[in-house]
Amino acid sequence: MVIKKDGRREPFNRQKILDGIKKACQKRPISINKIESFIDELEQGYQESGLKEIPTSDIGEKVVRKLQEWDKVAYVRFASVYKDFKDVSEFMRELKELLSHKDEK
Repeated sequence: MVIKKDGRREPFNRQKILDGIKKACQKRPISINKIESFIDELEQGYQESGLKEIPTSDIGEKVVRKLQEWDKVAYVRFASVYKDFKDVSEFMRELKELLSHKDEK
């Protein structure tokens, strides 16, 4: 089961995660095999943890970190929905932070 932001509980749905990542990665150089392998690892990790309920925020953070590692454009696409930016200034702050991390490397 997953615990939604509003406290609702629903069954873990692999397809929802896959659909969200696929949308973020649309027209980006990330293969479906890479995405599915990541989701396999994610799902296996949760099963092995023995936890009965997983906050969706935990799943979202893991997806965000993986996308940031793979592709910055896919990361920003996913983060804009996941982090629920309210306006352009929030979006711009995220981009500036992303760019500052890039400059540090």
